[in-house]
Amino acid sequence: MNILITGGAGFIGSHVVRRFVKNYPNYNVYNLDALTYAGNLENLKDIDDLPNYKFIKGDIVDESFINKLFVDVDFEGVIHLAAESHVDRSIKDPLAFVRTNIIGTVNLLNAAKNTWKDNFEGKRFYHVSTDEVYGALGEEGLFTETTSYDPNSPYSASKAGSDHFVRAYGETYGLPYVITNCSNNYGPYHFPEKLIPLFINNIMENKSLPVYGDGKYTRDWLFVEDHARAIDLVFHKGKNHDTYNIGGFNEWQNIDLVKLLCTVMDKKLNRPEGESEKLITYVKDRPGHDLRYAIDATKVNKELGWKPSVTFEEGLQLTVDWYFDNSDWLSHVTSGDYKEYYKKMYT
Repeated sequence: MNILITGGAGFIGSHVVRRFVKNYPNYNVYNLDALTYAGNLENLKDIDDLPNYKFIKGDIVDESFINKLFVDVDFEGVIHLAAESHVDRSIKDPLAFVRTNIIGTVNLLNAAKNTWKDNFEGKRFYHVSTDEVYGALGEEGLFTETTSYDPNSPYSASKAGSDHFVRAYGETYGLPYVITNCSNNYGPYHFPEKLIPLFINNIMENKSLPVYGDGKYTRDWLFVEDHARAIDLVFHKGKNHDTYNIGGFNEWQNIDLVKLLCTVMDKKLNRPEGESEKLITYVKDRPGHDLRYAIDATKVNKELGWKPSVTFEEGLQLTVDWYFDNSDWLSHVTSGDYKEYYKKMYT
């Protein structure tokens, strides 16, 4: 079986690629990534030489390239993770998110539809999305698979649009698809522009920890390896034309998360308790900041038997330990040297 995983050099994608390459040696896993700023092939250097893994540099926005790729390789499955995903960046440049998240997704849908044609048996297009498409919650309640879409940022609007296109191709052309909407991921190989890896790095370097507004925004956190395991299950066992919400059952206000991280880091660095909290700085809030996200993952639990394997405290400790054990990876990312890995290995 030939499987295409888009965005496989990114944070979540690299965990999914590694899992499929190692767990399914009978699959040929093709990792397609444009290697924009967040794509890092050092994330996958441990599987570079495995015979069932192949990296392809390319952009899903390039329609002719995507069409040719689907003709050249007889893909039976697509796991689509490639996306622009940072809310702050979407506020500054919405069109970049429209191009990648909507046009890129439609290019993949068209290529799959045209090459699979009427022979959809055994084929699957898996679109990985976000809980942010649902908008914001109040103090109570959870997002379910039937929650109405109400995106509030250019990022979430672009992901909502791509979700709608996937469903439309299922209804209009019969394309076999599944969609998952997941909560905030964290863990190893997370690019240090996002909250947890950014703050780990800042605490190491005694830099400020900028917290938006009053810090009381609430997110549901999911350990990335648990997410990769859920993707594996949904890809193989999920129902066609269905949606599954994947969450960690780990709601944390940002300020409480940051204080917990400070405590973990103080112990790791042998600093006096409370030392890292002195780095917390409250900054001006960002526009359209959703108050709370929380996922109800009951469906994927009941139908597929998935549940998180770690608590947030356990996962956070594993994450901190990984960044300390892989300081070279972190220094390569923060310095930009990680971009040289592609040149060394593939050019």
